[in-house]
Amino acid sequence: MKIIAAYLLAVLGGNTCPSADDLKGILGSVGIDADDDRLELLLKEVKGKDITELVASGREKLASVPAGGGGAPVAVAAAGGGGGAAAPAAAETKKEEKVEEKEESDDDMGFSLFD
Repeated sequence: MKIIAAYLLAVLGGNTCPSADDLKGILGSVGIDADDDRLELLLKEVKGKDITELVASGREKLASVPAGGGGAPVAVAAAGGGGGAAAPAAAETKKEEKVEEKEESDDDMGFSLFD
């Protein structure tokens, strides 16, 4: 990732075709030793390609990656619009249960100021 960042910095700085030495100079300026094999691999992969096209194709690929997980309960509650009063009541019950569990837990590992 550091090598890619150095490449992008070089391109943004005006060097449309940075060499391995250019990338080593950028990385060396912040105290990073670059691996020659990785430098050559990156330069071979991007040779003759426009950076804006590479970023655009990468953005398209990232758009297809699922990045969910936390939003599902909200979507389920919103989709059950027919039972408007039941859904908030169920949510309140869950919140109360979570609060009770937290109060009962031994965060102090069994030790107390008054024991």
